[in-house]
Amino acid sequence: MLKSYGAWGEKKSYGKVTEGTIRTTVVVDADGAVERIYNKVKAKGHAQQVLEDLAG
Repeated sequence: MLKSYGAWGEKKSYGKVTEGTIRTTVVVDADGAVERIYNKVKAKGHAQQVLEDLAG
């Protein structure tokens, strides 16, 4: 599932390249369909951005 959402792969942390979970948000509707995927998100301000996108 992580790979299909683009949430698993190569990433860099403190200069070291590793493979693992990439911070990603997936918005799924009531029917289980993916509405939007946010890749490589930063925590600061992200939740507010998602809420704004969902409202408009």
